[in-house]
Amino acid sequence: MKISIDELQTYLADRYCGWATEQSMFMKLVEEIGEVAEVLNKRAGRKASDENDLQEQLGIELADMIHYIVAIAAINDIDLTTLMIEKDKKASIKYHHTINLETFLSEKKQ
Repeated sequence: MKISIDELQTYLADRYCGWATEQSMFMKLVEEIGEVAEVLNKRAGRKASDENDLQEQLGIELADMIHYIVAIAAINDIDLTTLMIEKDKKASIKYHHTINLETFLSEKKQ
């Protein structure tokens, strides 16, 4: 199953709006960033590992980060999809990329 950012944002808005605060969601995000750092340290051999599948663990922690990033946007009524496309357009111009996200998505649909 695939999910779009818009769908996730709608789901998380329904789940968190009205009671969650941006501060509480940010603190959860910081915790998850720390967990990603721990997995990366284990993968690099800088920390002992008791995990059998660090690839799977990394994926889980990255998914948790995305969850809280999108939740922060959702409770603040921020349209991440539009902002990501617009930000990528600017970055594509600044860094002289041959294609931007909007063009990539348009071409992919054809």
